[in-house]
Amino acid sequence: MQNNNNKPWFMENDRGSIDTKDLGTVQDEMYAEALAYKKCRVYESRFQDQALKSMASTHAEHHRQHFETLRNYLDSRN
Repeated sequence: MQNNNNKPWFMENDRGSIDTKDLGTVQDEMYAEALAYKKCRVYESRFQDQALKSMASTHAEHHRQHFETLRNYLDSRN
């Protein structure tokens, strides 16, 4: 979900630093996105049907982009 200025929800209250609880949440989300990406790539390699391969690839890219957004957010806090 994004607000009107095109920032992701977790950047809406830009306080300049991230507290321990929020850091843990972002790290958990990064782990989940990385896992989802890997699963999609495994499915992509195993599907025979080209439409399913394409769908898995699209979903993998979606999760990679989410992971990168979270990583960029954390990098901006350093």
